[in-house]
Amino acid sequence: MNKGITMKPATTNPAAVVEKHLLIVDDDKPFLSRLARAMESRGFTVRTAENVAEGLAAIASSPPSFAIIDLRLSDGSGLDVISELKAKRPDARGIILTGYANIVTAVTAVKLGAFDYLAKPADADEIYSALMAIPNEKPELPENPMSADRVRWEHIQRIYELCDRNVSETARRLNMHRRTLQRILAKRAPR
Repeated sequence: MNKGITMKPATTNPAAVVEKHLLIVDDDKPFLSRLARAMESRGFTVRTAENVAEGLAAIASSPPSFAIIDLRLSDGSGLDVISELKAKRPDARGIILTGYANIVTAVTAVKLGAFDYLAKPADADEIYSALMAIPNEKPELPENPMSADRVRWEHIQRIYELCDRNVSETARRLNMHRRTLQRILAKRAPR
């Protein structure tokens, strides 16, 4: 037994929670590593998983106090992970991230125990604010919200990466002409 460590009782304010163990489950490896570094710099002890199976295994071995989970993963739904997290640790605060936001999925995520539901691309500050928000507190408006053009561009880039940078396949999946897609990809990201 460690005599030098004292544990403070949990309070309703998540910022006061001593233990800041975070599980991030996302199959977008570059996003996963960037977000993990960003959350570590904010004081979290971070574990990562790239699919539902790894996420469930991480929860089974040691349920985290916080989680950021992508909705659509290569081997299933992030809703399975959030549901298991809430079953193993009811006080955990989980955030669902998705590039395919819709009301039905948001409601389902919250019913299964998600604390919040954010549309991708969400930055580390937004995610941190959502994780640390006090229940029933109205979130602040973002200082510099993304333009609709930027959101569209980010979505196109994500699909392009998921298609292994294949322009023809990306254009087919986005239901757009290949030349139109090439012009969009050649331009800089809008602000």
